[in-house]
Amino acid sequence: MKYREGEVRIPSGCAIAAVISKEGKRMTAEAIVNSMKPMHDRSNGLGGGFAGYGIYPEYRNLYAFHLFFDCRATRKEVEAFLKEGFEVVKGEIIPTRKIPEITDEPIIWRYFVTPLRSVLADLQLDEKEFVARTVMKINTEVKGAYVFSSGKNMGTFKAVGFPEDVGVFYRLDEYEGYSWTAHGRYPTNTPGWWGGAHPFTLLDYSVVHNGEISSYDANRRFIEMFGYKCTLKTDTEVITYILDYLIRVQGLTLTEAANVIAAPFWSTIGSKTDEYEKDKLTYLRTVFPSLLVTGPFSIVLGFDGGLMALNDRLKLRSMVVGEKDDRVFIASEEAAIRVMEPDAEKIFAPAGGEPVIVKVKEGAY
Repeated sequence: MKYREGEVRIPSGCAIAAVISKEGKRMTAEAIVNSMKPMHDRSNGLGGGFAGYGIYPEYRNLYAFHLFFDCRATRKEVEAFLKEGFEVVKGEIIPTRKIPEITDEPIIWRYFVTPLRSVLADLQLDEKEFVARTVMKINTEVKGAYVFSSGKNMGTFKAVGFPEDVGVFYRLDEYEGYSWTAHGRYPTNTPGWWGGAHPFTLLDYSVVHNGEISSYDANRRFIEMFGYKCTLKTDTEVITYILDYLIRVQGLTLTEAANVIAAPFWSTIGSKTDEYEKDKLTYLRTVFPSLLVTGPFSIVLGFDGGLMALNDRLKLRSMVVGEKDDRVFIASEEAAIRVMEPDAEKIFAPAGGEPVIVKVKEGAY
């Protein structure tokens, strides 16, 4: 049954889940899709999605662009634009399965591309910066086209619908990856539409988020000074760009980035006895004050070779972590972890503002 807006209220709505193999062993998306079923009531059918890492081994050295188009003419326009800056190795419709639960789907394509060296040399850009600028240009200047995934050997799949239906729609049982993230959306003050579903991505970074960002305007105004454009009509998009800016552009570690967006209180920093740690935390709060994300949130960041789970510093949203053998599981509720692995061990709830970082064994994937 699908509820209409106003018929049900989930104060801590939205569902997130993730799984990763530390040995880099690839797994189908069946478990992550099923993990969303016990959290069904955390969503309202206005958005669901998944990100998989390691799913395109035959094209691992190419950027995989996933795009929504409103019509064939828009697709042709974007294809012509891509060929100006990239070698397009392959372009195809993303396979889907027609089901009654998913309607009004746009045209959904993917392109495996590599930037032309001559273009990079002319612009004096590295390839990641060029890809990021290309994504921003398409999403801001081409009406009816949205790049919703742009990393190497990874892909995002999202739609308007419940996440378990979105997984069936995209035939995710036919993909294998070493890491998966998932999201079921319960939008509160932003629209439910295909581009606004989670995960939000840029390059290989993907973010799923449960919560509400009260600092959105301050965060957006700051990050847009550096070429990012928030066009997808939801507050979560800005977290992805903040993390890309801090980690890729500024060169911060994952822990340092977490200490920016979920910065400790000044009183907490002042109580530190380790002077080096105190100085570093003071520096991060002083240099990046506009990138502190306030409001309740729990997020999972997916990246090439790992995951990071993070709560807001007051831990106003639920998130639990479990392990079994070489796999680590993350979810809004323990029930979702038990679906993925009934015998999961070491179940714990991360402290507010304390990142949980899991990386795949180097070279394993």
